Amino acid sequence: MKKFLSQFSTFEKVLYFASISIIILCSLIFGNFDVSNTICSLIGATALIFVSKGNPIGQLLTVVFGIFYAIISFRLRLFSEVITYAGMTSPIALIALITWIKNRYDKYEVKIAKLTKCKILGLAISVIPVTAFMSFIMVKFNTPYIFLSTTSIFTSYIAAYLTVCRSPYYALGYSINDIVLIALWSLATKKDISYISIVVCFVVFLTNDIYGLYNWNKLKKIQKQGILLDK
Repeated sequence: MKKFLSQFSTFEKVLYFASISIIILCSLIFGNFDVSNTICSLIGATALIFVSKGNPIGQLLTVVFGIFYAIISFRLRLFSEVITYAGMTSPIALIALITWIKNRYDKYEVKIAKLTKCKILGLAISVIPVTAFMSFIMVKFNTPYIFLSTTSIFTSYIAAYLTVCRSPYYALGYSINDIVLIALWSLATKKDISYISIVVCFVVFLTNDIYGLYNWNKLKKIQKQGILLDK
């Protein structure tokens, strides 16, 4: 356990504990400590700190987070989020988990890959039909906030795709998606003020994803130099 924890820097430990403290505090103040919302947010924050380290455990937790988040979204009839996380984010995270395990740099870290022209082309070709298909389903379900919901699907798919590709830019995609979700759940608070705790949750996620972008670029340089850290 000591060796496992040693992979995290002091800053990362502070970031993680600050994240979960903020989530719990906001749940107590604004969410009447809704157990499912709080657990979902804590799983998400834990997943992000592992993903920012390139640790496959992060993808496993992302699958679990996606299921919890889809359930919460269903309760508010945000079908775009149900479709996105249950039908896209969680399954792709599972694919990413397998890919990361098969392409490790060391015991705890995935080997970061270059974003080739072929991968970019694959993203460009697939993102529009995927977004269009899911948007069509959302319209059928009379999903509220259709523009933000469609944007959420678009940005989520890009981020998930880049995660499977093991590209540092996954974090940029998720950062943009976090901003969209902050706006989406801010509108949801008009119906139920307790959902402000989820807004804060995605603010925390945004902070972690920004760090993930920084750390993956740092790890990419280390891996390029062929340095194997003692973990």
